[in-house]
Amino acid sequence: MTNNHSNIAILKEIAELLNEETEMIPMLNGALSKFLSGTKFETGWIFFIDEKGKSELVVKQNLPDALSYNDCQHLKRGGCWCVSRFRNDELKKASNIIECQRIEGAIEANDGDHNDITHHATVPLQSGQERFGILNVASRNTVRFTDEELDLLESVAFQMGSAIKRIYLTNEQQEIALVQERNRLARDLHDSVNQLLFSVTLTARAGIEMTEQEELKETFKDIQQLTQEALTEMRALIWQLRPKGLESGLIEAIKVYAEMMNLQLSVNVAGVIQLPSRVEETLFRIAQEALNNVRKHSGVTQVQIFINITATDVLLVVKDAGQGFNVDAIDDIPSIGIQSIKDRSQAVGGTADWVSEIGKGTELLVRLPY
Repeated sequence: MTNNHSNIAILKEIAELLNEETEMIPMLNGALSKFLSGTKFETGWIFFIDEKGKSELVVKQNLPDALSYNDCQHLKRGGCWCVSRFRNDELKKASNIIECQRIEGAIEANDGDHNDITHHATVPLQSGQERFGILNVASRNTVRFTDEELDLLESVAFQMGSAIKRIYLTNEQQEIALVQERNRLARDLHDSVNQLLFSVTLTARAGIEMTEQEELKETFKDIQQLTQEALTEMRALIWQLRPKGLESGLIEAIKVYAEMMNLQLSVNVAGVIQLPSRVEETLFRIAQEALNNVRKHSGVTQVQIFINITATDVLLVVKDAGQGFNVDAIDDIPSIGIQSIKDRSQAVGGTADWVSEIGKGTELLVRLPY
């Protein structure tokens, strides 16, 4: 391997990069690239592994054709000793992997040159008691790496783990700041615009009672009705900014919002709702937008919601028997609501699809992984 002086230089360069980067994947890509270019390790890949043991290939560098074939299908599928050891909390330090079923599977499939990559070393990525995933590295014609090489790998993994923790903490702080800003905006809307609209409603009601002229009465009635609709919209907006009902559970929050929209809602749930907070809020926001669309465009007040939770994803279906629309022209429909649902779904790796015909109602199907 390299001498101690060059090892220290590599670790220093990687530490500087890790401290400067603020985005997770570019940070890990840059650190792995520096590590490979400054050592005898030639290729590497990183799995993130969640609390349920689900692994995700997030970073890869210099993979041979056999491992990169078809979007790295051989690295993502089949048995894996290092991932299994990590899941069982048995992977404590940098280790040689004597047999890698995934590499062996790639070689046997003969889907490209494996560049004499037959074995790899692995190390957990962690910070204190928090574990994030594993870093794997390999070199041509190398079955075992030396203790010095494994020590260097462990040092880099320690640096990466600390940087991953820092970014998670930064994102958490940003999320807290976002919630605080939403709450401030909700308060401002309630204290200013909401109160102003309420005052206009009272003024219009007084105007109706004070005048005897029928035309003026009708004008005041129109003002009162429009202002009342604006009040409903404003309360819904405030609720979207600060969904207090979500604290009592997703289903209760959706029901309260539907009631606020004067919609008659039936909810059917299959499975146990134990979702990550980001997925739960995304689901709630999408349900809000879907209910808004029903209220504004369907021409009906009855709506059905179905939620089906499996081990890997959650399916949300929002169904009404309203006037429907032409799904083939969905990309041409200037609907902020539809685009918002698409964007929110895609932001968490999910999908959103509509089934609808003119006069035959609308069905929204949203699938989110978690």
